[in-house]
Amino acid sequence: MDSSPSFWAWYGEATKTAIGFFWKSGWAFVLGYTISAMIQSFVPKARLTRYMGDGGAGSVGLSTIFGAVSSSCSFAALAASRSLVAKGAHFVAAVAFMFASTNLIIELGILILIFLGPQYLAAEIVGGLVLIAISSLLIRWTYPQEWLEAAREKVEREAPEMEEDFDWRERIQSRKGWHLVGTSFVDEWKMVWEEILIGFTIAGFVAVLVPQWFWEALFLTNFQATLPAWLIALENAMVAPFVAAATFIGSMGNIPLATVLASNGVLFAGIMGFIYSDLMVPPLVATNAKYYGWRVALYIAGIMYVSIVATALILNGSFALIGWVPEGAREIAALTQFAIDYTFWMNVASVAVVGAQLYLRWQHRRMHAGGGHDHGSDSVSVKRLVVYGFIAVLLGGIVAWALTGGVA
Repeated sequence: MDSSPSFWAWYGEATKTAIGFFWKSGWAFVLGYTISAMIQSFVPKARLTRYMGDGGAGSVGLSTIFGAVSSSCSFAALAASRSLVAKGAHFVAAVAFMFASTNLIIELGILILIFLGPQYLAAEIVGGLVLIAISSLLIRWTYPQEWLEAAREKVEREAPEMEEDFDWRERIQSRKGWHLVGTSFVDEWKMVWEEILIGFTIAGFVAVLVPQWFWEALFLTNFQATLPAWLIALENAMVAPFVAAATFIGSMGNIPLATVLASNGVLFAGIMGFIYSDLMVPPLVATNAKYYGWRVALYIAGIMYVSIVATALILNGSFALIGWVPEGAREIAALTQFAIDYTFWMNVASVAVVGAQLYLRWQHRRMHAGGGHDHGSDSVSVKRLVVYGFIAVLLGGIVAWALTGGVA
């Protein structure tokens, strides 16, 4: 009699793994977005744009800092970058902002630390700076003046007004300022929850259902004895952005899947190339096309691809030189366990924080008109249908796990 697990057992196990990813990182999202909401509410953005008008090191450095303390939603990063261009920021500074606001933010760092460990976190920070430096140089060297001037004119005609300047000292001491924190927190979640749900669900099912031989074939990890290490690293770095693009997942949702890749032997260069490629998914390229036109959107995507591959190879070589290349990743089964441990108590505390943020937003909406970010409204209806499908899949998987107990 066949004693192998049934389809329903595998289905239940995949769902349990996906929900385990949510469980492990829930508090990290709440902490990260709380800090992000405070920065969004108390840092006067309009004042900074006057220093971003050239493509020099000072402008790029300021854009990097500005991006690192800004929103982590990929769509919001693109919208904010467009606003910077409309206010006179140089395109070099705008691209630096895009990379920093999706790769150097606090919540992403916490997530990488939880799922991949401190070596990957160090690589993410160092590599993020290298990525920005390389992309800045590439844009300066290849600057298509006519294309970018036409794009700037388009943005200036179409972009909404960015919030004007304010006194952060007065705002941080005011009731309105803290109401804005709650509103920003909820608005951030409204922008990213679909992307996170899709990304974590895909990661859970991929972790359980996709066999290791598939990743070995795609990333040549079973050829390490016959091919030069540098060639495999190059192939991993070049293929990883296309894998990231195929997932349609943004910056926060792709960390569990990066963990799956690492646990299946994908090289360090491939993992970092995958993580950095969140801005190259098709919906985001299409959003840039809506803002700047297809020529500039594809130019930016090309700059990003070359910069990502170069950065992944530089990280791979430099970390190998100092003997700090991560070997594999944390076990998926250990990451997705449900237990009364620090994760449990941090999640309990995060529920209280969420309640406080909802109350602040409720007070703000009671006294003021609500608002939100522009984050790709053209594709919201299709994306929402996909999300409903994923929710149905998870609900079905919970039933399957309850009936079968998953894969033993």
